[in-house]
Amino acid sequence: MPFLLLLLIALSVDSTAQQRFPMPEFESGYQHPEVSAPEPRSLALEYIDVLVLLAFLSVTSWLVIRKRSRKWILGLVVAALLYFGFWRNGCICPIGSVQNMALSFSDPGYAVSYTVIAFFMLPLLFSLGFGRVFCGTACPLGAIQDLVIIRPVKVPARVSKSLGMFPFVYLALAVLYASTGTGFVICRYDPFIGIFRMGAEFHLIVLGIAFLLAGMFVARPYCRFVCPYGALLKVTSMFSKHHISITPSQCIECKLCSDSCPFGAIDRPVPERAISEMKGKTGHFMLYAAVIPLLMMAGGWALSSSHIFLSRAHPDVYLAHLLIDNPGVMDDTENLDVQTFLGSDRTMESLVHDAEAIQAAFLRGSWITGAFIGLVAGLFLVSQSIIRRRTGYHPNRGDCLSCGRCLKYCPVQK
Repeated sequence: MPFLLLLLIALSVDSTAQQRFPMPEFESGYQHPEVSAPEPRSLALEYIDVLVLLAFLSVTSWLVIRKRSRKWILGLVVAALLYFGFWRNGCICPIGSVQNMALSFSDPGYAVSYTVIAFFMLPLLFSLGFGRVFCGTACPLGAIQDLVIIRPVKVPARVSKSLGMFPFVYLALAVLYASTGTGFVICRYDPFIGIFRMGAEFHLIVLGIAFLLAGMFVARPYCRFVCPYGALLKVTSMFSKHHISITPSQCIECKLCSDSCPFGAIDRPVPERAISEMKGKTGHFMLYAAVIPLLMMAGGWALSSSHIFLSRAHPDVYLAHLLIDNPGVMDDTENLDVQTFLGSDRTMESLVHDAEAIQAAFLRGSWITGAFIGLVAGLFLVSQSIIRRRTGYHPNRGDCLSCGRCLKYCPVQK
């Protein structure tokens, strides 16, 4: 949106505003109050956190692949909740590290510590080898939900798969907002951080309690239908070299494991008849594959058309629009954003220039974000037209959270 005409009006308003609101001075006996700031986290503690995370991932991988013990996995869940959740207050967090990595790629002046990089990469690397073992025990957000599952109900497969697309949308939007310097929305709306830190804004506490209450019946709702880092782990886990298996030998198809899984993450056997029927519908696969580029273009166009609205989440864009659309707000002495700006060295011209640059970044980023969302939607359609021949019950490599519940129900396992 061009700002040329509005800029001329705003500059004239700004000139009078600077006369009415001069720069403050504190040379008449004013005493600056002492400001107490929390001590930064010790680097040694961050290194310890990395080592603890590595230990959790390693032990969990051994438990799900070799030991095959739900009891020991449950013990690690409690330990992870106490350490990473309540002791370390939910930070450093691999889920939030997605934003740090995104901002570091877009802003050369933003440096990411080695510990943040380690927290981002380690769960992904382990998922390539052993599946989503981070979700199984080490993640405090998953741990607190895992412990409140009381009477889980099965979500219909189609509903679950459809809702499973939202984490990818959330991931794309979080990367967009982080890369444009707007903010870390994943951390801002973390539903459990208030519980871990024993205090947060009221709406976050309500959100966290709501997720826990829902999690009593719909197992791990945040992990399955919201978590953006879980979307990345879902993709990498599909290529895992080793993965938790239900039976040490041939499956007898008793269905006990499928009934015991509260996440609907166990694939059923596919009879030969279903394979034959699907072969006659290859046209569906070709149609869905051909429509992917169209969905990407449509997604990019739709989101880029909303880039101005999306960019208003950035404080500079919000303030520029506020001052231009409502010049009278400069008289509002209760508006801290406006008064802080008027008391700063920034001019209206520089504010508008920065806002235009941010909106341009949102225009580019929203095209990429929308195209990514269109790609996810297209791949989802394609996946619905693919049926693989399968005998026995097997954990879905992408959806399985490596909780080990199915192991204790398998009679062959016993």
